[in-house]
Amino acid sequence: MKNFVLVAGLIATFSAPSFADGTHATAMDDAVKSEHNGAVHAAFDILAAHAHQKGNLVTFHMSTAGQAGSERPSSVGDLAGAPVYAYVWPTSLDPLVVGFEDESGILALAATSHPDFDDTPLYDENQDGDLANDGDLWHSHWVVLTPTQACGPGALAVRDIKEGTSPKLPLTWPGLPLFIDSPGYTPVFDGEEVKVTVPFGAGVQLAGTKYDGVTSALRVNANLHAPLLCVTDVFDVASGDLSLPGEIK
Repeated sequence: MKNFVLVAGLIATFSAPSFADGTHATAMDDAVKSEHNGAVHAAFDILAAHAHQKGNLVTFHMSTAGQAGSERPSSVGDLAGAPVYAYVWPTSLDPLVVGFEDESGILALAATSHPDFDDTPLYDENQDGDLANDGDLWHSHWVVLTPTQACGPGALAVRDIKEGTSPKLPLTWPGLPLFIDSPGYTPVFDGEEVKVTVPFGAGVQLAGTKYDGVTSALRVNANLHAPLLCVTDVFDVASGDLSLPGEIK
């Protein structure tokens, strides 16, 4: 497993299929490309990460060596110690643009699966009438990541909300004591690709936004205490060093 503290490596080019929404060679020319790594499970082995803008919409893509989304974590039967798998696009956007406290950390879009808890209380992803039982289905979040020594040397965590504080949070914050948003953007899995399309408000400057691609595992603290949600494993990083070399043009 790689850690977020990595030595910069070479990024190899490769021949990849067209994106499902009709974005072809030009998009791939702009993608952050990564060489195949046989030591990483194919579903999390990143070959390319790309983000492109159309009006106020940005579609974040990630291509993998195997079927994206085919692996989901096994349940442990409790929130304490619950595992999370994630496809993540860290960005250079200020968290304020989606409703968080200004300059509060690294704003990242994530597609996640975690069978032991549901953190999308506004949405019924499996359409069974119960809003609180579908955390295992892939769904999206905005999260704010910060370096957190309590998670390990060089590790990141989803930023905690400290007891007694009332930071600025998005309207679709799910109520967890974390800088996390559950906006309801549906991840689309298509063979060896996952993509999420996100609308932004008028006036948000998107051109020049930097991004990267990461596949990772997180875990809820067994003591349900700060830090609540740590990044425990980094399966792959598109750039190799989390340098955010991608750019929305």
